Amino acid sequence: MKYVLAGASGFLGKALARDLVADGHQIVRLVRRTPAAPDEVRWNPAEGELDAAALGDPDVLVNLAGANIGRPWTPTYRNTIRESRVSTTATLAAVASRLQRPPVLITQSGIGGYGMDLGDQILTEDSRLGEGFLSDVVRLWEGALEPAKEAGSRVAALRTGVVLDRNAPAFQLLSLPFRVGLGGRLGSGKQYFPVVSLTDWLRAVRFVAEHDAVSGPVNISLPAPATNEEFTAALATALHRPAFVPVPGVLMKVALGEFVWELIGSKRALPSRLQSNGFTFHYPTVATALSAALN
Repeated sequence: MKYVLAGASGFLGKALARDLVADGHQIVRLVRRTPAAPDEVRWNPAEGELDAAALGDPDVLVNLAGANIGRPWTPTYRNTIRESRVSTTATLAAVASRLQRPPVLITQSGIGGYGMDLGDQILTEDSRLGEGFLSDVVRLWEGALEPAKEAGSRVAALRTGVVLDRNAPAFQLLSLPFRVGLGGRLGSGKQYFPVVSLTDWLRAVRFVAEHDAVSGPVNISLPAPATNEEFTAALATALHRPAFVPVPGVLMKVALGEFVWELIGSKRALPSRLQSNGFTFHYPTVATALSAALN
């Protein structure tokens, strides 16, 4: 198959590109600079510019582009977070609608779209999106797929938890306190903390691309949801380190502002759409996912 990747220079983009090439697929990387390799095509999503003819006849368009949400959410940076996701998805959707053969269009999305703190409520793809900044971003982000859908493309939005891999920036940040003996639960620790192994994330993306029955929102998170306290204990065990230094939620709110809800807000998400279509996880529990990430 021929894949077009936006966001191919990020951690997930590089991992997906390696996985696809190793399995014999062809990839085209979208870049914002002058192309430096035969498999690169220039685009300017801020202006909606991408030459459809330069893509040839792709089977799948994948959007993994988006500004880091881990920085302070100033008014200016909120706009950057939003536009970096919406403009890239909209540009790909517009191109998909012009191609002679409608490709599959897949965009990364966010489990944070369900809301800030949902307690024990089970969240499937049929659950309503919540309120707050990230929920609004997800509405616009996924809504930008609509022109491609109307033109006949199968579209999917991957609502992904934290991807666990020793080289993943988010996982490195989470595990650093444990490596120096200062790890502990975040806030109460009772909040559900959606995560998934890199291996299963890659397999899920390929599954969505290859299975015609899968469309719309797709949760990518462990089928056995873990709380932050359970994640913390499993990480400490995997690293052979203690977990005795909890971080108070009030301190995190002062330091991180609204972003704190990505860490202490509870989201008990289940990958219902994947599993109902026959997908099985290689690493279904937090212990096995952490083992895969570290080994």
